[in-house]
Amino acid sequence: MSENEENEPRGRARLPDDVVVRAVRLSDAEEITDLINLPGYRAGTLRPPYQRIEEVRKHMENPAPGALSLVVTLNGKIVGNCGLNRLSGRRQHVASIGMGVHDDFTGRGFGRILLGAMVDAADDWLDVKRLELTVYTDNEAAIWLYEKFGFEKEGLLRSFGYRAGEYVDAYSMGRLRA
Repeated sequence: MSENEENEPRGRARLPDDVVVRAVRLSDAEEITDLINLPGYRAGTLRPPYQRIEEVRKHMENPAPGALSLVVTLNGKIVGNCGLNRLSGRRQHVASIGMGVHDDFTGRGFGRILLGAMVDAADDWLDVKRLELTVYTDNEAAIWLYEKFGFEKEGLLRSFGYRAGEYVDAYSMGRLRA
């Protein structure tokens, strides 16, 4: 069985041989730093500009308990990443997710592949009942993708983040496993 077949989400179409979803490795720190510093990628997140590789590596070396971090690669190059953070206590059935795709690879299905793998892991392996996320209200492509995976808008977060010199709103979205 190839690495690709081992990592395919159950019930999803077979990935092309040059596309792989896998867990993040410490050796990915430099490539992930380059990814998150791209202007389009950063615009969809709460990350400030000019992330340093040392900051990214430190975060990778000390993940939160129950966290899962995935990347999707094309011909060995990281083109997207996704993280899941499990909550605790009376919200241990909940996880929050965040993701992004390389500026040059948006609209080509990598977000769908990555989110599919994360939803599969949450539903079928981690026993997560509720997934939640926030997304800027002007990120129509991401909202469309999340809705395709069963996420619903649950609230409007006004002046949620500061981006490019102005405050921007975000939706709170959630998905309950059936």
